[in-house]
Amino acid sequence: MTAESKSKLLSIISYITWVGWIVALVIRDRGDELVRHNLNQALLLNIAMTVIRVIHRVPILGHLVGNILDIAAFVMVIVALYRAYKGEWKPLPYVGEIDIL
Repeated sequence: MTAESKSKLLSIISYITWVGWIVALVIRDRGDELVRHNLNQALLLNIAMTVIRVIHRVPILGHLVGNILDIAAFVMVIVALYRAYKGEWKPLPYVGEIDIL
């Protein structure tokens, strides 16, 4: 497995729930900037999806708003997975400019 394909694979794995994010974080090469970039975006998406789950619990409008946000998060995950597969460095809308890692 080449370094580029390993980077892409870990980038894709990072978007698959919290477990995938932790696995990619643990086995990544510390110097791989592509994986770090995707880990950061996946962390932001995972945090956003956790907040959306909390919003779902709010009575009356929470379920409607949560469903709308769920759809937006799902689309962002699909876009992020595609960009990780292609090895692109483009930030995601709204959350892509925030750096945590």
